[in-house]
Amino acid sequence: MTATILVADDDAAIRTVLNQALSRAGYDVRITSNAATLWRWISAGEGDLVVTDVIMPDENAFDLLPRIKKARPDLPVLVMSAQNTFMTAIKASERGAYDYLPKPFDLTELIAIIGRALAEPKKKPVHPEDDTQDGMPLVGRSAAMQEIYRVLARLMQTDLTLMITGESGTGKELVAKALHDYGKRRNGPFVAINMAAIPRDLIESELFGHEKGAFTGAQSRSTGRFEQAEGGTLFLDEIGDMPMDAQTRLLRVLQQGEYTTVGGRTPIRTDVRIVAATNKDLKQSINQGLFREDLYYRLNVVPLRLPPLRDRAEDIPDLVRHFVQVGEKEGLDSKRFDTEAVDAMKAYPWPGNVRELENLIRRLMALYPQDVITREIIESELRSEVTDSPIAKSGGATGSMTIAQSVEENMRTYFASFDDALPPSGLYERVLREMEYPLILAALTATRGNQIKAADLLGLNRNTLRKKIRELGVSVYRSSRSA
Repeated sequence: MTATILVADDDAAIRTVLNQALSRAGYDVRITSNAATLWRWISAGEGDLVVTDVIMPDENAFDLLPRIKKARPDLPVLVMSAQNTFMTAIKASERGAYDYLPKPFDLTELIAIIGRALAEPKKKPVHPEDDTQDGMPLVGRSAAMQEIYRVLARLMQTDLTLMITGESGTGKELVAKALHDYGKRRNGPFVAINMAAIPRDLIESELFGHEKGAFTGAQSRSTGRFEQAEGGTLFLDEIGDMPMDAQTRLLRVLQQGEYTTVGGRTPIRTDVRIVAATNKDLKQSINQGLFREDLYYRLNVVPLRLPPLRDRAEDIPDLVRHFVQVGEKEGLDSKRFDTEAVDAMKAYPWPGNVRELENLIRRLMALYPQDVITREIIESELRSEVTDSPIAKSGGATGSMTIAQSVEENMRTYFASFDDALPPSGLYERVLREMEYPLILAALTATRGNQIKAADLLGLNRNTLRKKIRELGVSVYRSSRSA
C-alpha cells in the first residue's frame, strides 16, 4: 500500500513544493496550512507520517507533538523550522519528533529520511521540558551548526561515546556540556579534565584516584575524576596529550566498565558517559606511536568536528549579540555594532576562533566609551591583535630575536609541564608542523591578504605560498581598505 504523508505548513510555496516532490516519490500527500486540520487527520487515524512546520497560525507544533505521541506513539513526525537554533533541535527531540530539518532543506534528504522513518519507525522517549534551561548553550544558524545541532539532538538520550575535534577556541567543552545538560544524564555531575594542563605523571591519579601511600606525597586517599563523575559525564579534553600508561588504563575502563585506583587492588565499577576532545590529528599521532589505535576507535564511536569560526562567518552577528547580552548581565556597558563593524568582523579569519571573538567583545564593552562600535574601532583592534604577535614583528634582526625568544619561552613552559619526565619523541617535526599554519595565517593577516607582501615577509616564493595556503586550508583576510 502507498504510504500517506500529512504535510502542515502555513507557507503556500512550501506546501506546493512538498506536494509535488512527495507525489513524484510515490506517496499520497495531504496538505494543510494549520495545526487544527492536521490534528483532526491524526485523531482520525489518517496518515503514515507527518511533516510539519513549527510555527503555524493556530498552534505551535511543539505544543501539538506531545498530543500526537500520546495518541499515536508510532506515528513518525518530521519537524521543519526556519528558527534554526540549538534549542529548536533539542525541543524537537524532547517532544518525540523522528527528525528535525532546518529551513531551507534539501528535498532529496527529506525524501531519504521519510523512507527510513517508514521502513523502521522508532518510538522515541518523551522528556518533559526543563523550564529552567532558557539560555542558549550553542549559538549559530549556519549550515555547519545546524548539522551539529541535529547530531547532538540524536545523541541526547544515548550513552554513546563522543569524540569532538576542532581547533582551539571552537567550543568543544561547550558542546560537551550542552550534550550533558540536555541529555539523560542531566541530573548527574559534569566533570572536565584537561590532559595538557596536568603533569603527565599525575594524570592517572587525577583520573582514577589513589590510595594512601601509593606514591611519595600521597598522605591520604584521593578520589579521581571517574569517581567524581559517577552517574554523569566525564569530559576528557586534549585527549591527544594523554600518556601511554594512562591510555592503557582508560582502554580497560571502556572495555570492561571498571578501573582500579593508583595503588589499589579492588576493581571499581563505573557508570559514566565519556566525551573526548582534541585539536590534534590523532591518526597522525597513532602513526607516530603516540596514541593507541584501539583506544582511538573506542573513543571515536561518534565523531563530531566543530568548524572554525572562519568557516561559519555568517554566525558572527548572532554571536556578537549573544556576547553583548552576556556582558550586560555581568554589568558591562551595552554596545551596538554598526553594519560595517560587523562586516569587518566577518572578513577577519579569527585564528583564536569563538574564544577570540568573545574576548574582543568583552574588551570593547569594558574599554570603549562609545555606545556604537564602528568599523574603524574593529579594524584598529584586530590590527593590534596581529601586530602585537611576535610573528608579525619578523621584519628584521630584532623581529627574528623576538620570535626566537617567544619560541624559547613557550618551549620552556611546555617542557616544564612534564615535570621531571620528557615529552614524547618526534618533537622537532611536530613543532615545525604546528607552527606553519599560524605563521602563514599571521603573515596574511598582517598584510591584509596581500599574498605578494606575505610571501616577501616570509621569504617564500609566491607560488610556494599559494600551494601552502591550499594545502593547509588557510583563510585569507581581505580588508575593504587594503591597497
